[in-house]
Amino acid sequence: MAKEIDPKDTSRAAAYELWMTAPNPMVTFFKTLDVTKLLRMSRKKHMKFNMLLDYCIRKAACGIKEFYILPVGEKLIQYDAIAVNTIVKNKDGEVSSCDILYTDDLDRFNCEYLQFTAQVAQTCMDRDLSAECMVIGTSAIVDTEIDGAVGMNSGIFNNPFIIWGKYRKKYFKYYLPISFQFHHTQMDGAHAGRFLENLQKEINSIK
Repeated sequence: MAKEIDPKDTSRAAAYELWMTAPNPMVTFFKTLDVTKLLRMSRKKHMKFNMLLDYCIRKAACGIKEFYILPVGEKLIQYDAIAVNTIVKNKDGEVSSCDILYTDDLDRFNCEYLQFTAQVAQTCMDRDLSAECMVIGTSAIVDTEIDGAVGMNSGIFNNPFIIWGKYRKKYFKYYLPISFQFHHTQMDGAHAGRFLENLQKEINSIK
């Protein structure tokens, strides 16, 4: 469920005043993740690597309250659920968008990920949960290695967004550079840093 809230009643009141009308309120952090365990699990359990990463992204965000508040237009909206978005190559060779609601049960999340991404690929119709969930956007550029990416400030899509390319092998480990873009009204650098630390911990502890 989503509802409008008064910024003055939140811990983001000062940030709202500072950043809602700023020319560019988006901030991008870069981090290299150790994804060795994720890749090994993907191969052993025959699960998609990007699905496992999406699962860890949502799990890392759920304990940070700032992820449940998002600037939409000139309003501040509060949500009680978080979904993860993934970009899907559809049957026409173009891309479609698929939102997947998080569940703590990895097997269930995997089933829903496979079901809904296949549905979106076949129908070429986006699956949009943004009216009811705060959505974390993701995009995997799997054809090449990238060091990161800086998104744009559209003034419309203010959601946090994560981009990555191919993982890299160094000795016996695998590493993945990612970029994390967020709206400064939603969170500060400390919150973003904590999320990225949480993400690495979730990757390391996934079962």
